Amino acid sequence: MPINVTSEIGKLKKVMLHKPGVELEHLVPEELERLLFDDIPYLKTARSEHDFFARLLKDNGTEVVYLEDLMAEVLKLKPELKETFVRQFIQEGGSTANKFSDQLYEFLMDIEDEKELVLKAMSGVGMSELKSAVKSPLADLVKKGGRFIMDPIPNLYFTRDPFATIGNGVSLNQMYSKTRRRETIFGQYILEYHPDFAGTPFYYKRTYPFAIEGGDILNLSRRVLAVGISQRTTPEAIEVLAQNIFNDRNSEIETILALDIPSVRAYMHLDTVCTQVDYDKFTIHPGILGSLSVYEICRGSHKDELQVTELDNSLPAILAAHLGLDRVTMIHCGGKDRIASEREQWNDGSNTLCIEPGKVVVYDRNYITNRVLEENGIQVLEMPSSELSRGRGGPRCMSMPLEREEI
Repeated sequence: MPINVTSEIGKLKKVMLHKPGVELEHLVPEELERLLFDDIPYLKTARSEHDFFARLLKDNGTEVVYLEDLMAEVLKLKPELKETFVRQFIQEGGSTANKFSDQLYEFLMDIEDEKELVLKAMSGVGMSELKSAVKSPLADLVKKGGRFIMDPIPNLYFTRDPFATIGNGVSLNQMYSKTRRRETIFGQYILEYHPDFAGTPFYYKRTYPFAIEGGDILNLSRRVLAVGISQRTTPEAIEVLAQNIFNDRNSEIETILALDIPSVRAYMHLDTVCTQVDYDKFTIHPGILGSLSVYEICRGSHKDELQVTELDNSLPAILAAHLGLDRVTMIHCGGKDRIASEREQWNDGSNTLCIEPGKVVVYDRNYITNRVLEENGIQVLEMPSSELSRGRGGPRCMSMPLEREEI
């Protein structure tokens, strides 16, 4: 199968990344909040850190493919899709892009190299780049300087969120923020038209009305999926996802655990507060334990009917029961130090990428959590993170597993 991910910990065989590009240099202070950033990463260092991340994965036996390359391959193999792709990207690019759609269309269609076109779509288009004169007299006076006619997409290096691999299928997500919704266009074309992925079943589609993001989706086993109810994933989306999974005869998932976490930016996704690092070990941000509700979703007696039960056990007991274990160990981000826990959770200390049972990639800056992981028998592979971490996402956020070994 082109996609096969039935756990969070099986040896990572193939992963999709996006190397940060010029889109980060198109961030400006007044647009940070709208574009979901707290600071502006230094691109040169961010790319160097990302290269380290990719080498680390390759050195540990993982095939690394890049979002920008896969999309360029689609356009090269199927040149008839170029016009459709360009028109769709403009249409979803916002009101300014649509106002100047003809000029944008001419500009983008003139780019002959497929990868150059993809990177330009990612980095955004400035008003000054258009060949034909564009007049917007009042806006030009009010918004002086380099205006973007089509916004950059700076969150793209967090490839985890636009779609999520679930077994042999995917959830192609409806992103919470308008700023990130064009990211899923790339996933749509890759999954529908790339020869490596064409025919992959969709358990969710980007056109559905309810928000859901990949950072909230964790494959616990062949039969159990966990999904966070968070700032960016709604319970309605989880219901649709569950119905589609249960209606697929080829899906082995029998249970979906919906974990309701606080709806705040620090905990934007489930994987910012909880990730699996071994057969029976999880990282956890202790700050969520007192406010967490867990719901078990199973098939109902009729098609599209769901049976939902609120569970009253502790999270460790729930995870152990659904994984068929006597117990699981919850490794606290920051250890027993509350200040360290909050600081390192903010810098994604809980956002580990497990590349095989008991071996994880982490940010080096979270040294207290990393030490606690090692004390619990986890092999820790550290990567630099001074600039990448400014985007509020860790190694798991920056990676989209496409294939894992079965466990």
